[in-house]
Amino acid sequence: MIYKFLIGSEEAGNFKLEIAIDSSDTFVRLRNTILEAAGYDKSQMDSFVICDDDWCKEKEVTYYDMDTDSDEDIWLMEDTPLDELIEDEGQKIKFVFDYMTERYFYMILKETIPGKNLHDPLCQRKEGKAPLETLPDMFAAPVKVDTDIDDLDEAFYGEESFNEEELRELSDEFEKDREEGI
Repeated sequence: MIYKFLIGSEEAGNFKLEIAIDSSDTFVRLRNTILEAAGYDKSQMDSFVICDDDWCKEKEVTYYDMDTDSDEDIWLMEDTPLDELIEDEGQKIKFVFDYMTERYFYMILKETIPGKNLHDPLCQRKEGKAPLETLPDMFAAPVKVDTDIDDLDEAFYGEESFNEEELRELSDEFEKDREEGI
């Protein structure tokens, strides 16, 4: 069976991937296809997080064995076929590509094609530019700003409070983009 995944980013709304892969293929092959399509380094730590319908973690598939003393099952990308943890169209997954800051791509199993096989994973569509793989170093030398601190006002800092309704609307827009745009 072939799985077709749609992949997007909240950071870079115009970035989208569509990847086709055989359901019996491993998570590491899906990982490598995503990283190649995004132009990312394969030596970084990352993981897949299998989510429920509300994007909450159910299981995690890692590249390395973290050797954690936990009651949770350990799933390694190299040893785990996709169809062992993913079965249903609409399955939600996060691909955490920046482990230190927990930045991720969101993924949805868009389609399953029974009776067909695919020897190698294939990026069938790529739109936009991927977000930076890692954020700039926050401990780097500070940048000199040519502004007097006394001149900074509300226009610089923004409002003193936030509007919960605006945050709710933004959250609804992200969910709508996931449903429609991917």
